[in-house]
Amino acid sequence: MLAALARTATRRPKTVILVWLFLLVAGLGFGTRVFGDLTSSVEDVPGSESVVAAERLDELTPHGDDFNAVLSAPAVDTPQLRERVGAAIADVRKQPGIAQVPDPYTTRGLVSADGKALLIPVTLKSGLDDDAEEEVTGDAADRLREISPGDVAVSGGPLLGEQMGGRAQEDVARAELITLPAVLVVLLLIFGGLRAAALPLLVTVSGVAGAFLTLYGFSQFTDISVYAVQIVTMLGLGLAVDYALLMVIRFREERRKTAERGRPGDVARAVHATVAHAGRTVLFSGLTVAISLSGLVWFPSPFLRSMGLAASAVVVVDMLAALTLLPALLALFGGRIAPAGTKSRTRRRPWSTRGSGPAPEPGAFFARLALFSARRPLAVATTVVAVLTLLALPALGMRINIGDARQLPHDTEARRLYDTVREHYPAGAGTDPVQVLIGAGADPGAEAGMRALPGVRAAESERLSDGTVLLELTPKGSVDGPAATRIVEQVRDLRGEEPVKVTGNAASLVDFRSMLAERAPWAVLTVLVALFALLFAFTGSLLLPLRTLATTLLSLGAALGVVVWVFQDGHLAGLLGGEGLGALSLTAPPLIIAIAFGLAMDYELFILSRMRETWLETGDHRAATIEGLRRSGRVVSCAALLLAIVFGGFMTGGFAPILQIGLGLTLAVLIDATLVRMFLVPATMTLLGRRAWWAPARMRGLHERYGLREDAPVPDGPVLVGQGGDQAVREVRQAPPSP
Repeated sequence: MLAALARTATRRPKTVILVWLFLLVAGLGFGTRVFGDLTSSVEDVPGSESVVAAERLDELTPHGDDFNAVLSAPAVDTPQLRERVGAAIADVRKQPGIAQVPDPYTTRGLVSADGKALLIPVTLKSGLDDDAEEEVTGDAADRLREISPGDVAVSGGPLLGEQMGGRAQEDVARAELITLPAVLVVLLLIFGGLRAAALPLLVTVSGVAGAFLTLYGFSQFTDISVYAVQIVTMLGLGLAVDYALLMVIRFREERRKTAERGRPGDVARAVHATVAHAGRTVLFSGLTVAISLSGLVWFPSPFLRSMGLAASAVVVVDMLAALTLLPALLALFGGRIAPAGTKSRTRRRPWSTRGSGPAPEPGAFFARLALFSARRPLAVATTVVAVLTLLALPALGMRINIGDARQLPHDTEARRLYDTVREHYPAGAGTDPVQVLIGAGADPGAEAGMRALPGVRAAESERLSDGTVLLELTPKGSVDGPAATRIVEQVRDLRGEEPVKVTGNAASLVDFRSMLAERAPWAVLTVLVALFALLFAFTGSLLLPLRTLATTLLSLGAALGVVVWVFQDGHLAGLLGGEGLGALSLTAPPLIIAIAFGLAMDYELFILSRMRETWLETGDHRAATIEGLRRSGRVVSCAALLLAIVFGGFMTGGFAPILQIGLGLTLAVLIDATLVRMFLVPATMTLLGRRAWWAPARMRGLHERYGLREDAPVPDGPVLVGQGGDQAVREVRQAPPSP
């Protein structure tokens, strides 16, 4: 398959580029329409008690969604403001689709005690379709914003999703504006020339367009969350850079080899060799990341399922771009890219090798790192594992919640409304209650027992059309805090066989947590088994997949622990533009785990592919460890730096879930590319010795028959492992055997 892709790219490069150009135009033209079809609801679990009860409540109540406007001024009870507020409310009441707007001056609790804030709730009629609801909500909100003097903020209900979608679009545009130039600068420093640096950027833009087009396609069949745009764009941008970087660096190496063989102009041969070696790594890497993300499909939550499908599809788009578009670009323009080890036309020497003395051997620094770990493998492994375990400890106390407007930056309208209500109204004002539906025929004492539950701040009830009683229990604390979720659990324990169902935000959170606890073990098991099979197909080893999975889980746990320490516990969160919220967004942990696990496996494959090449050439496990890190360390380090820039760019928006996910992925990438791949991997490979590449005879037979591999016969006689790091390899060969 890889050979066929390479042949197509070198024989018909212009055709391949035209196909991708068409996809690019379609992605930027049609794909960006996804911004108009985003939803802010992520906590619903189909078939759960909270969803079923909410659907029943919608049938029994005569009104639809509602939203709020809050007016703040030095004094909201002046005759001038009364007149203008009354005129605005009268205009809103006349609009079709509006069920009711109470007079805030005569309705108890809507004017703040200090007289500096005025709350105007607006209720929509039921049965409105999405377009009609969007139109009437927008018109009513615009009219309320015209009230002056004073500051008016309007949000909640259908407006909240629209505002989050708009913020997502702004953040994506800002992130790309920051990220793409920064990525180009780093690529210029890495390659020392514009031509080589521009190719990864072209693949990156194609990956972003593919991300938008993929999201738009999925939006035709399922809801797409406001988080999906940022997460999928972030992932598509980062992986496109990763894969293109790996391919271009390998192409320059192959160009050097062809030049040494007396064929400096044989670009086609270099492209074929690049696709055969680096392309194989990209193929397996893309599959591992896609498999890691596909674990989200196990969850019945539409949000998690759609994120898993969309993100997996974007990974495949990036992989295909690296395996088809990039080889075609190299076939056309690769002859103008300087081979590895030669002087660039724009710089005398790449930035990493400049100095007054002779140029250091390529990869010598990473060879020395590997040698350091190989000389004292047990001490290095113990130290790194201890550090990662310490960083991971806060994750044991991780809590998740749905969150409120505090997740948004202070300059957003929803956050301004939230802050105004919290400042001028009593504690608990604006907190969504726990809604309990008590069916007809239930024990009359059930309602009294629920009203008396600890943690209930206030309780109100009304009888609906079919005799059902709607009991609204306002909890102490936040809408999804410990008191609210405890009330949900206590009501469900207290009801026994009575016809009682619970809904509301707190109930949705309880059901979401239950869904995660029930499905997560199966999702994790499926992903681990699939990745083990894929890693075995890649390496032909039984122990390497187990070692890879264990070290990857360690780095993932460390990154998640730091995110909990920062954004849940509030340490240093202000430096990142966030704040301690007492819990993580329920979207953050599953996405951090799925994406970071895939990215960590990505770097592992970069290193293992080089180790395996040397192992097949030499049969020397020590040389394979050192030479593998020497040849891949630069790629892994540069790729990690570029990914950190990408993720950091998306953290400039200030949206709490994205801050949490961005920090988690940035830390996961940096921890994995430094502590794990540069120290723990060579240490554990040295401890395993030749056993690292062992597999039972039957499994070896399976790999020889079905595994995707490069046939590299072991040559007779002494083998030269490469010019850079030879001294380190010789030192390792002379070192005493590892335990």
